[in-house]
Amino acid sequence: MQASFEQTSWFPIMLHLEGARVLVAGGGNVAANKVQLLVPTGARVEILSPTLCPELERLVADGKAEVTRQDATVESLTARLPGCRMVYLATSNRALNAELSALCQSMNIPVCAVDAPEVSSFITPAMTTRGAVQIAVSTGGAAPVLARRLRAKIEEIMPAGLHRLAAFMQQSRLALRTRVPDSAIRRRVWEDFLDGTGGALAMAGNTQAARKELDRILDQDHARTGEVWLVGAGPGNPDLLTLAALRLMQDADSVLYDNLVGPDILNYVRRDAERVFVGKQTNNHTLPQDGINAELIRRAKAGERVLRLKGGDPFIFGRGGEEIEALMAAGVPFRIIPGISAANGCAAYAGIPLTHRDCAQACLFITGHARADGTLNLAWETIALRSQTIVIYMGLTLVAQLCARLVEHGLPADWPAAIVEGGTLPHQRVLSGTLSTLPQQVADNHITSPALIIVGQVVQHRVVSSAPA
Repeated sequence: MQASFEQTSWFPIMLHLEGARVLVAGGGNVAANKVQLLVPTGARVEILSPTLCPELERLVADGKAEVTRQDATVESLTARLPGCRMVYLATSNRALNAELSALCQSMNIPVCAVDAPEVSSFITPAMTTRGAVQIAVSTGGAAPVLARRLRAKIEEIMPAGLHRLAAFMQQSRLALRTRVPDSAIRRRVWEDFLDGTGGALAMAGNTQAARKELDRILDQDHARTGEVWLVGAGPGNPDLLTLAALRLMQDADSVLYDNLVGPDILNYVRRDAERVFVGKQTNNHTLPQDGINAELIRRAKAGERVLRLKGGDPFIFGRGGEEIEALMAAGVPFRIIPGISAANGCAAYAGIPLTHRDCAQACLFITGHARADGTLNLAWETIALRSQTIVIYMGLTLVAQLCARLVEHGLPADWPAAIVEGGTLPHQRVLSGTLSTLPQQVADNHITSPALIIVGQVVQHRVVSSAPA
């Protein structure tokens, strides 16, 4: 599955406004809210309105903004626009705001008509600020209340001392750049600083101790050593990523990912990390396994921290064992981060228990891959047991043959079976049937990969959650 992107017509940017002229048309509380946002940037704020609310009067009296006491019209705005960096339109007349917005856009001046994104060239996100650290949340004007709720959540988790940490890092940048010219190594130094005690010391305002911690890290060996991280991305839903996986996804220099790792998962990877698709599908391998092994080794030996991102768990039909053996033979350091397996995740989201005291005391994972001649070479005598659940990976293509073999080797034709398509994802589908009916159900409902087959009496114990997970 190649990465895709959800469409939005709004692009977030940060504007440098110090010393720039910004015009605000309107004199009420809405205009005052915008002026209050602009004042900390150092912009030259100019208000166009014959009357001002008390808050704007105070800001003007304090020298935070200037005022031209005129009605906002096409003529008065035209006279003030030359040299403006941006414009806010906050009059109480929506038709006038739309007319003035068209004027600004005709002169290529960014303009926001408050509460009218349809006629604006920019909108103001809900912002959380800790000095130089700013987080903006936008819904493209679709749901401002939702944006404010999200901002409130962010406010709760942002430490109050972040502005001190940002200031410390800014003050240290030049010296660090001189001492460590390699940008990749500098990034690792800062990551070690933030992951250790340095970040907390700087946030607390203990600059001297923070400086000592940064110097201690800098005194360590700065050789750019590579490493490979085998990380399980889970069955597809990004909510099921582990905290360890998320941390490494943000630290990796490059990521080699499979076709089962969708764009929602890849969105959590560091933006500037190189992304390499190495997905394998039946008779269509973007890069053979030997090539993947070689690429992991090559990148690690070049000093990269390589994220090998696999759907599910890397050691359950993910060929992680082969990759680890290759890394060990090449002397490349590695780490393994397990993920929620497809069997666990898909069964849980489908409401099917993999084991049950009444009917299944064991659970067996098998793969439905066929040999070159199209036949399945499996130990059917140990698989077709009534006391266990069978979970079949990659069995969609040969579902009819799989069901037939299980019946041939002892399971009843009416033995419960189910298939889970797109497990844990919003479009998940679950079909329940029997070994005799499941192949036709798959065909009739046009089931596509990825899909997982579950066979056993546990299917009869399926429950449907009353609320989405």
